[in-house]
Amino acid sequence: MTGGGPAGGPGVPRMRESDLLSRIYAGSRDLEAAFPHVVAGPGHDCAVVATPGGECLLLKVDQLVAGRHFRPHPHTPLDLIARKAIARAVSDIAACGGRPRAALAAATLPPDFGEAPGLFEAMARWARHWGCPLVGGDLVMLSAGQQGPLVLSVSVQGVPHAARGPVLRSGAGRGDAVYVTGALGGSLDRATGLGHHLTFEPRLEEARWLCDTLGDDLHAMMDVSDGLGRDGGRLAAASGVRLRLESGRLPRSPGVREWRAAASEGEDYELLFAAAEGARVPDRCPATGTPITLIGRAEAGTGCVIVAGDGTEVDASGMGWDYAAI
Repeated sequence: MTGGGPAGGPGVPRMRESDLLSRIYAGSRDLEAAFPHVVAGPGHDCAVVATPGGECLLLKVDQLVAGRHFRPHPHTPLDLIARKAIARAVSDIAACGGRPRAALAAATLPPDFGEAPGLFEAMARWARHWGCPLVGGDLVMLSAGQQGPLVLSVSVQGVPHAARGPVLRSGAGRGDAVYVTGALGGSLDRATGLGHHLTFEPRLEEARWLCDTLGDDLHAMMDVSDGLGRDGGRLAAASGVRLRLESGRLPRSPGVREWRAAASEGEDYELLFAAAEGARVPDRCPATGTPITLIGRAEAGTGCVIVAGDGTEVDASGMGWDYAAI
């Protein structure tokens, strides 16, 4: 995607979000070596930082922007805006196999946003629901004449699984089996702006069960937020492997007829994970009943490919959601 640059003037190519993230990851590769307390920096679902006592903390920050991640109120109920603001960061804690402990929230409010008290009450309620009470934050109220959407930024601090430790994107190896929880696609009802992207349940219990049961055989994990294809490519890049997925195996949400939609629509917030070959993974999580589907393997190479019904390998690394106006 290209377009006129912002303040840089017309004709300047606009950098895609995924390309900018790649630049950030590349520029941060020395962090672990330069700062011994940084266990994992940019490029994973959470940063992992060691405390002086030797314990690890999971750190995550996520933003929610009106018009980009949800349709502004009143099109989207305040409770669902608050829920998504908290749930997105909690989902990343789950993707590292962790438990959320505390949250911070910052907000930029448009002029005369009279719904602010109800919004923050709902955010506090959802934060408590997932065990990460709001313990502080920051607030900016735009003055009359200033323009800008509602922006919510939520930081969540968590702790990794006590026995397994943090699960990163970088541990998948050749021969690993690749799985996904739940179903993919159809997260956004384009007619109303509502749907699963506002009501998803972060896979905390599923992640905990996987860590409890598989232990070190759970090699890598992340949540699927930008689309299975694109996020699969990110897991593959972090692990130095290629993911080879089968189109016929992809679990699709009701109404999603085509595997390409399931692989690219994004905002699924399911767990994509790699487990050791031979590890016993059931077709449902016993703790919750959530389906778990074997969708492919990790092998030598780079990128993420999906094998279509006719045997053609489709490069899926670019298949995903870039968050155009919702």
